[in-house]
Amino acid sequence: MTKLEKLIEELCPNGVEYVKLSDVAKVERGKRVVKEQLSKETGFPVFQNSLTSMGYHSESNYPAGTAFVIGAGAAGEIGYSSVDFWAADDCFPIVCSDKMLNRYIYHMILWKKPLLVSKVRKASIPRLSRTVIEDLLIPLPPIPIQEEIVRILDNFTKLTAELEEKLNAELEARKKQYEYYRDSLLKFTQGGGVNDCDWKPLGEIAELLSGFPFDSSQFTDKGIRLMRGMNVKRGYLDFSESNNRYWNDYHGLEKYSLAENDIVIAMDGSLVGKSFGLVSSCHLPLLLVQRVARIRAKVNYNNRYIYYCITNFFPNYIESQKTQGAVPHISLKDISNFKIPVPPLPEQERIVNILDHFDKLCNDITEGLPAEIEARRKQYEYYRDKLLTFKALS
Repeated sequence: MTKLEKLIEELCPNGVEYVKLSDVAKVERGKRVVKEQLSKETGFPVFQNSLTSMGYHSESNYPAGTAFVIGAGAAGEIGYSSVDFWAADDCFPIVCSDKMLNRYIYHMILWKKPLLVSKVRKASIPRLSRTVIEDLLIPLPPIPIQEEIVRILDNFTKLTAELEEKLNAELEARKKQYEYYRDSLLKFTQGGGVNDCDWKPLGEIAELLSGFPFDSSQFTDKGIRLMRGMNVKRGYLDFSESNNRYWNDYHGLEKYSLAENDIVIAMDGSLVGKSFGLVSSCHLPLLLVQRVARIRAKVNYNNRYIYYCITNFFPNYIESQKTQGAVPHISLKDISNFKIPVPPLPEQERIVNILDHFDKLCNDITEGLPAEIEARRKQYEYYRDKLLTFKALS
């Protein structure tokens, strides 16, 4: 008999009570903070609408060891901070009573995540009501049992984290190798020299298009997936389920249909100039919507070559072009005027073949977790499901 089984037999042989989360913990709302108050490097991390810190604040409003749920943007995502932090107003920190451990509720809410995600209101900005979190029905075993469950589950997460750390180190080494060759291969001069070639604006060598305007009230639950700004990340496309929106059909919108190897660039947002990606066949079919630009190479130009030039030169170029308001944005004209070196087509294709090889070396690691990590995650989920399922007290 395991230690946990002995504790259950001793402390709650007839089952445990199931309670609403709000009965044993307080789901609070963070406090608004503006970017002018934040630092990029020092202070306490600030969580707002994702699990990525939006910056650092000189003060904290919640202690280390607090679980929280994101209420807008990446609504339904669940975090746990190992350091003191600042929760902003789209973050719901959970303050536990003495009947519940913070780390226990973290594992518990991770288990309940599919339910939370199913309750997210799908609009232009996805939102999750605090009431949904408060109404979660959870088992409440005695503290010694919670401690043992946390010990077991934390051991699985620690082993997975160690493997992921090794993976990230290898991935970083491969990325540096890729960036070295990319920079070397795209090092052309203009106006004379051994590596001389013409530099041409994108508007001359590619067809540019911005997406069709849409009404968020007309989103559908199924149909053709939309390519929106929030799907475009730093060099890749994110179609996780919470980000997906659909349109009913192509009728009248055929020209906005995307194809394999089309380049897409987000035209507004905090990461404007750094948010671009390349459409793969696995993403299709897709419809382009407003505030996202499509770039499609003309004859005698290689679209993947253009994409590699964008990854190398575009972020620096756009820094001087984008607006500096609350929501930075760039225009289709800004993109059209962006110049890249254009060697003959055979040279473009040679460069693409080399960079595709290094890109594949990176993707061999990142596309699908390595088998051992995936096995550890499934093992964690299996034991979490098993350990957090209790007989209800009759």
